[in-house]
Amino acid sequence: MRTIEYIEDFTSWAEEFNFYIPVNIRFSETDMYGHMNNVSPFIYFEEARIAYLQSLGLFNDFSNKEEGIIVADLQCNYIKQLFFGDEVQVHVKTKEVGNSSFDIHYMVTKGNFDVVLTARGRLVYIDANLGKSKPLTEDMKEKLLGRTFSKTQVKPTP
Repeated sequence: MRTIEYIEDFTSWAEEFNFYIPVNIRFSETDMYGHMNNVSPFIYFEEARIAYLQSLGLFNDFSNKEEGIIVADLQCNYIKQLFFGDEVQVHVKTKEVGNSSFDIHYMVTKGNFDVVLTARGRLVYIDANLGKSKPLTEDMKEKLLGRTFSKTQVKPTP
């Protein structure tokens, strides 16, 4: 596998994932040859990110317009092609937690743990009224770092 700048040791990086969701590549996400469109993974990342954060008991109140998280950046590395009908697992983990932001990493696998995509993104906790970042609470940091889990925590293993 080629070198990816946010992954120092691929084996240890991959072993740190303990949450994933299954995704089926839909026809509407492909071109006329059945090849997955290059924007589709970002939809899968969003779906997996929401499920992951909810499993941690974080950011579940979508009616709260006062505060929330936004995606500050998101990058994807395409390792292998995907096609209509492929079934994949979108793995998610917290990689780094700062004062008001945190890095999420993604690994998409197919079949018997065949890595097809990797990705990372920075999320920022914001005060929507001020339009500025807001410090994460200690409880949020603990949950993101995996030191505490809510009762709804789901930790499927591949």
